[in-house]
Amino acid sequence: MGFLRIRTTVDERPGRLASLAAALAAKGGNILGLSVQPDTDGTVDEFVADIPASAEAVREALEAAGGRRVQVVPAAAHELTDEPTRALLLAARLRAQPWRLPEVLTDLLRADDARWVYGVDLSSDLPDPTLLTVPVAPRRAIRLRRTELPFTLTEAARAAALVRLAQPPAEMPSAERPVTLHDGIEVQVRPLTLLYREAVRDLHDRCSPDSRRFRYFTSMPALPPKMFDRLCDRDRGHSIVAGYDGQVVALANLIFTPDPGIAEMAFLVEDRWQGRGLGGALARMLLEEARDLGFAEVKASLLSDNVRMRRLLISLGATLTYTDDPGVVEARIATGAMVPAPRG
Repeated sequence: MGFLRIRTTVDERPGRLASLAAALAAKGGNILGLSVQPDTDGTVDEFVADIPASAEAVREALEAAGGRRVQVVPAAAHELTDEPTRALLLAARLRAQPWRLPEVLTDLLRADDARWVYGVDLSSDLPDPTLLTVPVAPRRAIRLRRTELPFTLTEAARAAALVRLAQPPAEMPSAERPVTLHDGIEVQVRPLTLLYREAVRDLHDRCSPDSRRFRYFTSMPALPPKMFDRLCDRDRGHSIVAGYDGQVVALANLIFTPDPGIAEMAFLVEDRWQGRGLGGALARMLLEEARDLGFAEVKASLLSDNVRMRRLLISLGATLTYTDDPGVVEARIATGAMVPAPRG
């Protein structure tokens, strides 16, 4: 048959990749390229292989090995180039000719075509997975089409990262960022460090049992020292605190997970500061941080009766799904779908 690009969605479990590779090997396949991409309902494994078997035979073999929604399309020899090198070359082309952004995105994602769209609601997901809308500015985007392979969240994040190269350089944010709430009060947001140990302890003391239960799924009276140390560890995640008048009034955490391309976020906001826009501001900061770190998706687990958090996450474009636990809901937000804030 020759070169094939093969995609399959799989459930996260030990040995899944080995099973797929064995299935391809049994059909005489030589794997020449592999990428692992998070998507809305599982992990997408993509192979480029030199394989003599037919596309239908490959599809049947991978489905028997546990693959779901297996897609097999022809690939060309020039697609065997190193993907990071190809992305860097496209970035260099874009820096030299930023007006060619649609063309560069088409090449990056191997799309069929791309066009500008204006005045559309960029916050709503398109039901057609063969279309991808990449925000460039408020109410302005590029829409790509690829009929044979649906776009993944990872590809949306790659496209969003490339788009930022075509935009004017943004000012580097300082370690301390002011946030003005709906009522005009200004709080200061800073990275969480060990210096805030006592202030975070006091925050937990002031929070109601319900607020702590929504954050930790139990009315944890205090944050265990080991857990606080982990939240301060920049190798495990990035956490921030919001302060006002010498007190920490909110804690927000971006936690790295073992799932490729996925981070997790969580919040604790003091009761009297809830409903004032602070949670939304912290959530957007964490999503921007996740995007800048290269994550394709951010997830959050919440109790089903946490109505305020549910509304907040939906307003940020989250998709909610129920888990095996009927009392827990999981929200997932694609970082590549974030609309840039208007420039002042």
